[in-house]
Amino acid sequence: MPTDIIMPQMGESIVEGTITKWLKKPGDKVQRDEPLFEISTDKVDAEIPAPASGVLQEIKVTEGTTVNVNTVVGTIAVDGEAATKPADKAPETKTSSAGVPPPAVAGASRPRTQEPAPPTPAAHEEEEEARSSPLVRKIAREHGVNLAQLAGTGLGGRITKQDIMSFIESQASQPARVGTDAFVRPAERSEAPTPLPAPRPAAPYPGDLVPMTNMRKIIAQRMIESRRTSAHVHCMYEVDFTRIVNLRNKHKAGFEQRHGARLTFMPFFVRAAVIALQQWPIINASLEGDSIRYHRNINMGIAVALDWGLIVPVLKNAGDLNFLGLQRGITDLGERARTKKLKPDDVEGSTFTVTNPGQFGAVFGLPIINQPNSAIMGVGGITKQPMVITDKDGSDSIAIRSVVHLTLGYDHRLIDGAVADQFMALVKKNLETWSEEVG
Repeated sequence: MPTDIIMPQMGESIVEGTITKWLKKPGDKVQRDEPLFEISTDKVDAEIPAPASGVLQEIKVTEGTTVNVNTVVGTIAVDGEAATKPADKAPETKTSSAGVPPPAVAGASRPRTQEPAPPTPAAHEEEEEARSSPLVRKIAREHGVNLAQLAGTGLGGRITKQDIMSFIESQASQPARVGTDAFVRPAERSEAPTPLPAPRPAAPYPGDLVPMTNMRKIIAQRMIESRRTSAHVHCMYEVDFTRIVNLRNKHKAGFEQRHGARLTFMPFFVRAAVIALQQWPIINASLEGDSIRYHRNINMGIAVALDWGLIVPVLKNAGDLNFLGLQRGITDLGERARTKKLKPDDVEGSTFTVTNPGQFGAVFGLPIINQPNSAIMGVGGITKQPMVITDKDGSDSIAIRSVVHLTLGYDHRLIDGAVADQFMALVKKNLETWSEEVG
């Protein structure tokens, strides 16, 4: 028998996935555990390996289609089997409780005037359940949405998470209607309003119209949700980074030789932030309703720019790691993000986030908070600039120094400006007076 290829469940909360790319065509040979197709979920993009060796017999779910977990998306013919599409099974004949098949009903015997009975509430619920996932129905209940209002874009008209979120967004963006109907005379109320002329379609702009990828849709949704959720405020600090630039230049060759890993600037920023978070735990906290959750651990989200989007894998328990552990963890997460080897647990549970727009030349950025975090630190580019230096005797001089600008985006509902500034002042001090061994 052919081996079924199923949509895997990439975490407890994942109920559906989108096939973004098939890496093999029907008729191609595949090896067990060889990457077979790529999927995108609400949490992570990943390559899915082949469940068996053989020949890819059939692709049942095409690229760009979203299906529930455990759905059969294709089949593999094992060695010796023909890689052809199996014939459709003949429909089974239902029998009565006595074992006798029910009589066939000819189409001509049905009266033309007979209309089907309206569906019962139970039948309606079964229909909605069949064309939506548990997650979609949960969102619908929370927002009071009747799924019958939605036209699904998924397989067979199935309502996807993106469908219902787009519907909710569209309803929220519509202006509230003023209830003036009570002041209209009954005679006027019964008259149909004069229809407005249909607007003329706008001339299309030249260029290609390309549908958004699943990851792009999720990023767009989360950015809007974060802006609507948190009261964003930003503060920026200029840091004399010369000491660390010199330290890295001195140790990077030996570090890589000893540990087999490149010495980058990111663990310096993460370590400086960890020390400051330990002193200012409110920056590492999050809001839960009318309460504040002070997190016991520091789980550092590290934003990674990919060719196809942005993802934030999480370095768990960063406060318990030494400098070498931070560097190894950051390198590992970055490599697995770029090769689509992250698991759902790798992108969950962050309590604070660091993003690095400076790697592309930005002087600084104003990052959007990664929910449910309350703060995010942006790292700008490292440049050489003239600075006024004061020596121990109080004398001033001008010198060329390596400078970096750090930005903290924080939720003003939870974090006051004075606290945010004191936190960033400590991060700045930790970097400018760095004394730890780099391993």
